[in-house]
Amino acid sequence: MTQTVLFLLAGLVLLLGGGDALVRGASSLARSLGVRPIVVGLTVVAFGTSAPELVVNLLAATGGRPGLAFGNVAGSNLANLGLILGVAALVRPLEVESGVIVREIPMMLLATAAALVMSAAADLSGLAGRIDRTEGLCLLLFFAVFLYAVLGEVARGRTRDPLAEQVEESPVTRAPRSAPISLLLVLGGLGGLVLGGHLLVDSAASLARSAGVPEAVVGLSVVAIGTSLPELVTSLIAAVRGEADMALGNVVGSNVFNLLFVLGTTASIAPLDVPAGGFTDLLAVLVLSAALLPFAWTHRRRVVRVEGAVLLLSWAAYTTWRFLAPAS
Repeated sequence: MTQTVLFLLAGLVLLLGGGDALVRGASSLARSLGVRPIVVGLTVVAFGTSAPELVVNLLAATGGRPGLAFGNVAGSNLANLGLILGVAALVRPLEVESGVIVREIPMMLLATAAALVMSAAADLSGLAGRIDRTEGLCLLLFFAVFLYAVLGEVARGRTRDPLAEQVEESPVTRAPRSAPISLLLVLGGLGGLVLGGHLLVDSAASLARSAGVPEAVVGLSVVAIGTSLPELVTSLIAAVRGEADMALGNVVGSNVFNLLFVLGTTASIAPLDVPAGGFTDLLAVLVLSAALLPFAWTHRRRVVRVEGAVLLLSWAAYTTWRFLAPAS
């Protein structure tokens, strides 16, 4: 068990370090080609920060561990809404920009609802639920529409977008390097992602067997929390600095990326069987996502500490229940 945990931690370090190196190298290359910082942020940086989840999902799905892949997506979104947003709101009430309310939270709800409908057969019909390639491509189409809308609005200067500002102001979009160093960072980052992903997936599967719980539960908790650490750090820093609107935009944007880009890409490459309890996991994501909308509208468009505590306790209670009743 100790060796398994060490391998899991090593895989997580390689995965997150590889993702960071990939983002820095690719961002520098794009900047050297004259790409605007905002475009770099909303493409290279946003895609790159989702790379750990994507690599874990692809390796798990193609390796015959769909529960781990599905649990990682659902668990990452639950952790974003409950753990990350809850802790950030406890540090400082989160200001909510109008763009997040009218565009990004509804898009997150739509993405969650779409994934929920796709997974419903597993729990409602008694058949083996599966998100197939066609459904995966539909998720990617929704993602392309979302990205086009955000890029178009920000490029035309019609709205202030916290997600866009977050990635535009990221240090990795403002630190150009020489082409050889940038290329080395990209290649090293890719290597770290692949090696770390293999270690994390294999050790997580071993941990599930040792603990006697389904892989989906390990994906929902241990793996999801690990791959969500960058969002946790970013959101906490934003809250401490008084840039709490960035924290909310970061979480909502990450959830949309996970559901539409990560899940869509995974299912397009390797059709994803929905594990037992997968429908319930996505339903929990939908409930927390729906709760965020009234939270954002009230208290002068702020998510206050009491609401942050509700989100955090809800996440903790659901995750604990899944461990105690993993097959439900």
